[in-house]
Amino acid sequence: MGRASLSTGSASAGAREWADRVHSLLGIHATEGNTVDVLRNGDEIFGAMLDAIDGAEQTVDIVTFVFWSGHIADRFAQALVGAAKRGCRVRVLIDALAERKLDSDVINAIKGSSCELRWFRPFTDEKIPQLSGANNRTHRKILVVDSTVGFIGGVGIADEWSGNARNEHEYRDTHLRVRGPAVAGLQAGFIDNWADHNHSGFDPMSESVIDSQPAGTTACAVVQAAAENGSNDIWRLMITLIACAQKRIRIASAYFNPGEQLSQALVDAVDRGVSVDIMLPGAHADKRFIQITGEASYQRLLQAGVVLHTYEVSMMHAKVMTVDGTVASVGSANFNQRSLRHDDEANIVVFDPDVVAVLDRHLDEDLEHCVLLDPQEWAARGLFQRVAERVTETVNHWL
Repeated sequence: MGRASLSTGSASAGAREWADRVHSLLGIHATEGNTVDVLRNGDEIFGAMLDAIDGAEQTVDIVTFVFWSGHIADRFAQALVGAAKRGCRVRVLIDALAERKLDSDVINAIKGSSCELRWFRPFTDEKIPQLSGANNRTHRKILVVDSTVGFIGGVGIADEWSGNARNEHEYRDTHLRVRGPAVAGLQAGFIDNWADHNHSGFDPMSESVIDSQPAGTTACAVVQAAAENGSNDIWRLMITLIACAQKRIRIASAYFNPGEQLSQALVDAVDRGVSVDIMLPGAHADKRFIQITGEASYQRLLQAGVVLHTYEVSMMHAKVMTVDGTVASVGSANFNQRSLRHDDEANIVVFDPDVVAVLDRHLDEDLEHCVLLDPQEWAARGLFQRVAERVTETVNHWL
């Protein structure tokens, strides 16, 4: 685990400049006075999240895309039910796609307690258009406890994330633990989904007010994307970070399908002398079809000078971007069209070189387990691969 904070007085001019730029271009204001801990892989992430739930005194709110049957799901269900038995208000929001992957015993245990369980946009909901609306999911992964500590990142509640990325059965992922005023942004991300489609029982006056007292010295901004209303500040954030980078861009993404504008932004960054390194899943990608869709963009990027690495220990599931060693974005959004068009997402931008240094160090360590893609070898790839890329491009809009 890496903890880092940066006092306002000692903050680098670069960090302040980045925060001002994001505020000016996106209208998103960074809140100061936070503490941010970088959590890497399931053992560390799940332990911290479960400790927070077990220590809850008032409220627990969690929204997730993945809550799949297994040991991890059982542990979280027990912790959530335990918090409810202690008198906490516990709200659990799971995307409806996960319902078929969660045992009825776990569902009944949560429902049988005083926890409130909701499915996000169930397919039986008549208010959801059956074509476009049904494809709009929540991919957010947020936990907020007692309105004082929040978690955000890429981890799902499932056994696939157990361990420490030691082998192909243990996903590699990154989460952040946040304390301080920025927790309000995480809480808002949960409430936005909880109140989706005017669910009954949403009472703004019953929501906790986040304590604005400083808990550290790091500046953060929570950025959301809501597919249904066409709002995607995360896409604008990505474009802004790439376009304004001066030295180096590092990206780790589980699913990579940048599309024309983001691809061109990456090429333009290389053209102006910025180093661009991207780390993607390799042989252990969990969705090969989606991986091929992203591979259709590789040749253009490689020819432009973008450096591509494939992570070969396990499934690379992190969603991390660091820029110029000064600013970072971590959250649920992948560098793909699905996150940018169809899913509700939430990321947090951290303006703190010390936090970024931890993330960069983790990426450096990941590089020891990567294969560097050779531009000439990729240009000589076989006909079957090229045809597969063209086929997947036809359904690119849905991926």
